Amino acid sequence: MDARQITLNYEGGSLEMSVGNAKSIFGDDFKDLNPEPTDLSVSVKSHSRVRVIGGGSKTIGAYNYTFKQWPTSLCSGAGSGTVIYMSWDGSDGQFTGRVSGPMAEAAQYFSDNATKTLVFRTKRGTEYGPFAQKEE
Repeated sequence: MDARQITLNYEGGSLEMSVGNAKSIFGDDFKDLNPEPTDLSVSVKSHSRVRVIGGGSKTIGAYNYTFKQWPTSLCSGAGSGTVIYMSWDGSDGQFTGRVSGPMAEAAQYFSDNATKTLVFRTKRGTEYGPFAQKEE
């Protein structure tokens, strides 16, 4: 079960890694790290609609609606983010993960939530961290 991949969404991006690594870095209750949805308001302008091509048009008045926007992430190969190499206190070497969104947001996420001192680097060699251990 710990070898399965999990995606943790956060404001500005997402982090994909194995469940075992997530447990090691964030603790066994890492599932509580996903953010809540935000309310998003949409305004639709007045417009005309044709039900049947060549038929008459109907005017639709302007209206507003609100919905809950849950965090999202891409999930297709390289489009789903940048590969990172992570190591932390107690890990046996480097482990891979995938970050979508800016690396600065991923660094902030690790800084806010990691329960172990952690460093990560991108495939290009940019190193981030160390992020100090947070108290559980």
